Amino acid sequence: MPHKHPKIELLAPAGNFEKLEIAIHYGADAVYLSGPDFSLRNFAGNFSMDDLYGAVRHAHGKHVKVYVACNIYPRNFEESAITDYLHQIGDIRPDAVIIADPGILMEARRIIPHIPVHLSTQANTTSRLSARFWETFGVRRINVARELSLREIREIADATNALEIEAFVHGAMCISLSGRCLLSSFMACRDGNRGMCTHPCRWNYFLVEETRPGQYMPVSEDSRGTYIFNSKDLCMIDHIPEMIDAGVSSLKIEGRLKGLHYLASVVKTYREAIDASLTSPAAFEVTASWKKELAGINQRGYCTGFYLNDPRESMPNYENEKPFQQTLFAGKVLAVIDPNWIKVEVRNKLATGDLIEILPAKGDARPSRVTEIIDKHGEPAAVVQPEDVAIIRLAPRIACSQNDIVRKISVPPIK
Repeated sequence: MPHKHPKIELLAPAGNFEKLEIAIHYGADAVYLSGPDFSLRNFAGNFSMDDLYGAVRHAHGKHVKVYVACNIYPRNFEESAITDYLHQIGDIRPDAVIIADPGILMEARRIIPHIPVHLSTQANTTSRLSARFWETFGVRRINVARELSLREIREIADATNALEIEAFVHGAMCISLSGRCLLSSFMACRDGNRGMCTHPCRWNYFLVEETRPGQYMPVSEDSRGTYIFNSKDLCMIDHIPEMIDAGVSSLKIEGRLKGLHYLASVVKTYREAIDASLTSPAAFEVTASWKKELAGINQRGYCTGFYLNDPRESMPNYENEKPFQQTLFAGKVLAVIDPNWIKVEVRNKLATGDLIEILPAKGDARPSRVTEIIDKHGEPAAVVQPEDVAIIRLAPRIACSQNDIVRKISVPPIK
């Protein structure tokens, strides 16, 4: 029997305040983020404690929920700091705190019983017995382990009472069980379970025979080495109805370290797909524009991970092939001055004559061309560089709004 949910949530990453605004603009129902410490993305930018107050106020003003990560596995010396941090989270009043460690969970239930607890994927919940255990200790939601199939997720959902199920729908995948990995600790002295992962699973490796030091032999024919740990990226755009039917009520996008272009494209695409699935699940069909949008962002090739029990889908991306980028993130709309002129925060070089497109929150990307540029000094310019603010004239004029992404359309190289 299909699971019925009054609300299916699209959960997006927010590595900083700008990404928070973009996630909300493109349709996220909720965002997950972190304070300055105690999460697994210490290099995401993150929020100061003062910024967290502002982030929660801003999101709530847009009717978007905020979940704050506190999902490291702490050491003894951090106990008092984590206690203080939980008190501060209680004052900020996010919609939930994301936790993996049982000790932090125990402290959270004591210090901030009014804040719901969501269990991180780092806790590696792989069975209904584990799910019921966490539910008994006050956990409101679990982000299930990455290695589960949809059938197993359905069994967990059926075996629990009011426990919400969250699962990743798109993004990078760890090669180890739900991210519990020590490669970075061994190879770079940076603990991946404490937010400092160097991602050695993405490095290229060669084989060296013991008596032949310095002779690096590729394990495969790939001259760049062999990417023996390099998993493909998860993409479940074709299977939204099946995920919802399995009991997943929050579909989570990976990527607090990813850029604005990735965030805008993925959130927008899954927003449209979820809405289409909920409107008519039996008639759900992935559109060409969704496929094109997801194909155009930086990724390692797509797969469905372990959800469908297909061994071919969990094979590593040995070739480390990446698609040609048909568009280049060029900037963000700061303001619409009139139908022809927009103010843009430039992120990659723009020049008069460039073919560009605007990615709106709803509908397909809209192409146009840059015909004039006024630089930040109010002078005409032929080119503007990254970090500039410029006013550009578009012809033909196209409808756009603040926080829309501007992209430059690339021409494929001649082979």
